[in-house]
Amino acid sequence: MGRTADQPFALYERIKQSVIRDIESGKLKPDDRVPSETQLARAFNASRMTANRALKELTEENRILRIQGVGTFVARPKPEAALLEIRSISTEIEAWGGSHTAEVRLLEEIPAGEDLARKLELAPGALVFHSILIHRDRGTPVQYSERYINPEVAPDYLAQDFTIVTPSDYLMEVAPVQEAEHKIEAVVPDRDIRECLDIAAHDPCLMLTRRTWALDRAATYSRLISPGSRYTLKGRFKRG
Repeated sequence: MGRTADQPFALYERIKQSVIRDIESGKLKPDDRVPSETQLARAFNASRMTANRALKELTEENRILRIQGVGTFVARPKPEAALLEIRSISTEIEAWGGSHTAEVRLLEEIPAGEDLARKLELAPGALVFHSILIHRDRGTPVQYSERYINPEVAPDYLAQDFTIVTPSDYLMEVAPVQEAEHKIEAVVPDRDIRECLDIAAHDPCLMLTRRTWALDRAATYSRLISPGSRYTLKGRFKRG
């Protein structure tokens, strides 16, 4: 009997589901090598075209990562950041099994220009604290974090070691947020930020702009930029 039209579909689906089961059971862990197209074709007595289709769909679903000339690997889950809840990125990354590290690129005191002064509800020229950090998960940059801080809410901000405690955790301890304002947009970062995040010129990013109020005054203005392929933003609202 000849092969019917739906048999190739069923076979590629069997290959695909076999790989998914190995990932979900923990047999294949993030960064583990996935059997090659040739190995899968041989194991399932299928054509390479059928095995390729299974791997292609797994790639599109972000379950695996195919690197030309290197191999196929289990993709790392992308950390998800809560929008309506102020949590540090270290908490977000560790919650899904990652390993957070931070690099401090800049920590300084600067005079606020008119636009920044307006955002922090200060007089133009007032001194504010400014920090830039690169947050990584297992060595891979996942967020460029730039913050401007009203010194009145965190006078010791510049004295902190932000490789040990994140700015979010420190600020929540000394000046718990009373109110927050968020804006999210897709951006193409400038060259300096792309180099910090180790991404190509046209890689899409999400930018979360956040203003917070604490101690009955404007407290912070932040820009958090993350490569879309490495980080996911999500939100949940629950009425009290």
